[in-house]
Amino acid sequence: MTTTDDRKTLPVPFAVTDAARIPTARYHDPNFYELEREQLWPKVWQMACRLEEIPTPGDFVVYDIFDQSVIVLRDHDGSVKAFHNACRHRGTRLADDRGHVDNGFVCSFHAWCYGLDGANTHIHAPELFNAKDIVPDDVALRRCRVELWGGSAFINFDDDAPPLRESLEPFASILDQHHVDKMRAEWWVAIRVPANWKVSVEAFLEGYHVLATHPQLLREGLTAKNATYKPVVGTTFRDPPAVAAVDSKAFIDNTIGFLRTTSVGMAGMVHEKDLAVAETLRDLELPAPPDLAAKTFIGTLNNAIVDWNEQTGRDIADLNDLLAKGLAFPAAHPVFFGFPNYFLLPVFGNAASYRIRPLGPEECLFEIWSLTLYPEGEEPPPLPTPDVWECDDPRIPPIPTQDFTNTPRQQQGLHTKGFEFMRLSEETEGVISNYQRLIDGYLAGLGYEQLVPAVQKVNSEIETPAADLGFGPTPSVIGPGHGHDPEAVRQL
Repeated sequence: MTTTDDRKTLPVPFAVTDAARIPTARYHDPNFYELEREQLWPKVWQMACRLEEIPTPGDFVVYDIFDQSVIVLRDHDGSVKAFHNACRHRGTRLADDRGHVDNGFVCSFHAWCYGLDGANTHIHAPELFNAKDIVPDDVALRRCRVELWGGSAFINFDDDAPPLRESLEPFASILDQHHVDKMRAEWWVAIRVPANWKVSVEAFLEGYHVLATHPQLLREGLTAKNATYKPVVGTTFRDPPAVAAVDSKAFIDNTIGFLRTTSVGMAGMVHEKDLAVAETLRDLELPAPPDLAAKTFIGTLNNAIVDWNEQTGRDIADLNDLLAKGLAFPAAHPVFFGFPNYFLLPVFGNAASYRIRPLGPEECLFEIWSLTLYPEGEEPPPLPTPDVWECDDPRIPPIPTQDFTNTPRQQQGLHTKGFEFMRLSEETEGVISNYQRLIDGYLAGLGYEQLVPAVQKVNSEIETPAADLGFGPTPSVIGPGHGHDPEAVRQL
């Protein structure tokens, strides 16, 4: 057995040698892109589809990444299976997009047939072939690893990769407590972004950009120049003014205004049903001290939202319990990252979900789902595969539109002569440093015994400080309280 000590590592071009400095060639060099394609993506768990896309036996979805294609389907017994999307005769692609087949797939070229379990069910004129070339096990569709979590199916091309759950911690244990497995998609959009996939990922790994990029989230009178920034819990964009006593009506108006701005800006996360509940609290009398007023209002709102959801048959988490554990906004930034390309943003029993896939060295596909809870036994209608919009499409919600304005401009700037590296705050932009150094671990060919502990330092809420991954450069300052310990989260 090869151990960490005797395994030879591979050279990594444009490697991160300073935890606060990320070489810009990593975002556009074609050879670096090809190395990611060969050494990173075949070894990581990738969200392939949401389970409501394949609710009944025979439903399938095709997931494509680079030149690889996988069919994810629901079998007759209700289980989810995944197969490489190629006929075992001469490699013809069997399926596209998504759809339904009652009994399996028929190759369009020579009519070889396959059941939902992947078994070959028909070969025309088998006497034309040597017996060794049509052995049943050998002509069955090749399986791809698939595991389920959080209402989605994930695939992995590496049979030796650790299980999905281990590779998603502590992200998975944190989000389990938000009941994300109960959420269903109400809308889904896909956007082509002219930027490297990492540029798009990194736009959501810190809240530092909110001050300049999303001015509508700032409290009246604040600008990017005079607002205070607090990592982890976000900016002071709608914090109460520095007053000795809070005016209840003004405070509640301010807070509901912020929630409505967020709802309009994201077209999700905060829903109209949540705003309707908040509106019932306008006459609430709050304590005078600002901190106590904020605690009282958010606690009352959380309880009211939970009551409404329970009364309408929705299985919502105890929002105040999550808040007390530091796992919900405003105790935590409501953005959680699952390496390498998956996000969940839970608020009030809803969530936005992001998936970013590379399309080329300087192009990616950015997908957004709006998720929410439905009454027990009620399922929303299946969503069609979205048409791909350009990143300036007016149908994109306002807040993502502001982000998609930045990322193409950043991609252009990364080519500028004399700009050799991005310089990070190891405190508030630490996750960028962490996941970039983790990518180097994959590209160097490190074993999973080293990679998995590092992955679990990356999978968490954003705004966490740079961490010692156990390999690569060590950050100058490792902030206290980094991330969440998986076992501690499970015991909460």
